[in-house]
Amino acid sequence: MAPAIAMGNTVILVPGAAPLSATDFYQVLDTSDVPAGVVNIVTGPASDLAKALSGHMDVDAVWSFSSHPLSALIEREAAGNLKRTWVNHGKARNWMGPEGEGRTFLSHATEVKTVWVPYGE
Repeated sequence: MAPAIAMGNTVILVPGAAPLSATDFYQVLDTSDVPAGVVNIVTGPASDLAKALSGHMDVDAVWSFSSHPLSALIEREAAGNLKRTWVNHGKARNWMGPEGEGRTFLSHATEVKTVWVPYGE
């Protein structure tokens, strides 16, 4: 969540196995300097929410570190509107090591666009 917010994005969080801790975390966000609407927490079955969020036209990207079937579902649904995805297909990630932090998250939270502006006649 933090790298996405740091790069100016809004976030929709879908908590995994412990949704009560995520709703407690919401109280921390509510009393912090994070503006309202920047972090949104939605609880429910991950497969249903992943399908809805991946296919939603107003969601620009989906990150998911979950099982292979859920990762495949996200990529399939996101293909309809060419949504950016970052999934791991059930592969283990060392969250306490170098791959659990750093520039990889910041680069996935950024989209670089170039614009061609004609000059003169």
